[in-house]
Amino acid sequence: MSARLTAGQWNRTLLQRQHLLERVDEDAIEVIDRCVGLPAGDSGSPVQALFARIDGFDPDELDSLLTAREVVEMVLHRGAVFVMDGLDARWIRQAVQPAVTASRRAASLPPGVDRAQILAVATGLLTGHRAGVPGAVVRAELSRTWPQIPVRTLLEVVETGSPLVRIRPPGQRPDDRQAGDQQPGYGLLDEWIGAGEPAVTGAEAHRDLIRMYLRGFGPSSAAAVTRWCGLAGTARLLEAMEAEWELARLVGPDGQELYDLDGLPIADAELAAPVRFLAPGDEIFSGADRGRVRDRQGRRADCAAGPAPGGVLVDGRLAGTWRLRDGAVDLTETVDLQPRERAEVEREAARLADFCAR
Repeated sequence: MSARLTAGQWNRTLLQRQHLLERVDEDAIEVIDRCVGLPAGDSGSPVQALFARIDGFDPDELDSLLTAREVVEMVLHRGAVFVMDGLDARWIRQAVQPAVTASRRAASLPPGVDRAQILAVATGLLTGHRAGVPGAVVRAELSRTWPQIPVRTLLEVVETGSPLVRIRPPGQRPDDRQAGDQQPGYGLLDEWIGAGEPAVTGAEAHRDLIRMYLRGFGPSSAAAVTRWCGLAGTARLLEAMEAEWELARLVGPDGQELYDLDGLPIADAELAAPVRFLAPGDEIFSGADRGRVRDRQGRRADCAAGPAPGGVLVDGRLAGTWRLRDGAVDLTETVDLQPRERAEVEREAARLADFCAR
């Protein structure tokens, strides 16, 4: 008979695996691996995500990993931009390419425009440039060849059709908002990190994606795993892995069917969950299992114009959103906080503001 999880166990297990119950003394690349990459759609998101998870995190550490080409920024699963270990990015991008091609970022083109020709022009421009090519040069060449198509659409075609890395201008850290008007450069993944074969391919790559996701985000429903990776056949593969005794099947608090790596511990529901300010786009807020940290009765989240807000966890649940404005953290509560909770939120907000001001 499958073990049944309480809502508290499900919540605390996710937070524990995501290093959100206690900041850890680990290298940034280890935490990036545990999170299966960090969303980088907002320029500050990766460093903010690491600040929430690593004790004493120094943003220069991520800058060094990017400069050393150990970590790359590129379009990966769901057609979203992530910061990820370069060697993992090579096999993951190949594995999720069908979903990337079908994603919302795989822009439609006017009749008569050949997607393959766009890719050929961009690839020809980038080939042989191990240091990459400035973004302005790439944009200008694409616009010159297809002036009738918005350059953003052309870049989406190239990034979803070929494994490109985004290269930040020298001296620009991922959290440097003052340099936000500087477009990244581009390079071919194999030119940037060195040529090589994917570490794993085919069905085994699909299985490895499932293992990585459950290690960082499990226990999870088949719908959540499928939505995360975007690959068809995920539910059938989960069933096969359970039949082979690699996965365990559990029952969620509302009777939903969940999967987890066999033998991974389930956290105690009574573990303390400190206030955490999470970066915009943090993966724990997305997907079919987001009810682990979000309450239906909460007030509408901050939907003001501009960059997406980050989320605020109080006792492990989404309690508000935040934005950085003029060096200060601007908080919007989505639930009513107790005075003690509000005081803890304000302390953590001040800590985040100090970090972002470095």
